[in-house]
Amino acid sequence: MHAMQYEITLPADYDMGVIRERVALRGHLLDDFPGLGVKTYLMRERGVQGSPVNQYAPFYLWTTAAGMNSFLWGAGFQGIVRDFGRPTVQHWTGVAYGEGAAPDGTARAAVRERTPIGAAVPLPDLAARAAARTDELAATDGVLYAACGIDPRTWELLTFSLWEHAEPRASGDVFQVLHVSQPERDRLPRGRQW
Repeated sequence: MHAMQYEITLPADYDMGVIRERVALRGHLLDDFPGLGVKTYLMRERGVQGSPVNQYAPFYLWTTAAGMNSFLWGAGFQGIVRDFGRPTVQHWTGVAYGEGAAPDGTARAAVRERTPIGAAVPLPDLAARAAARTDELAATDGVLYAACGIDPRTWELLTFSLWEHAEPRASGDVFQVLHVSQPERDRLPRGRQW
């Protein structure tokens, strides 16, 4: 599993209705994309749920690197580049994935927590704890799925969860969910990724 996200931070007075309309018109285009486990179309609005910014920030879980590469080098991502410029694409190697207690619920919010990993932290212990925490998070009432990964370039731990509640009970950045494409969600490996 590969986790991926890019953030497009927009001006404070940007009409976020433009992003909602964009997703309403184009979101379905990845509903059957090969190699894509889940794409969650996310946004934050300045002043809503503590967000300091207006931001469009889709989050992906890929079942294959070929699917991820096909997206990045293909027409879908080139549309983002054309309309907003080329964003930095963040990438995390999968550590764990868990289906939630409400896997078929309607997604309303997502929470992303990013934690720096200190140089003295033993990586095997950290990965095992992160996988156990992902299992616990996935079992929380209202969670559709939870995942975690590590960026070995910056040594950052990512924890991501998708919620059917508009007010999720997890710490981190809270996003509104505009659409979910999940053509190969059933192919995402469950549990630890090693």
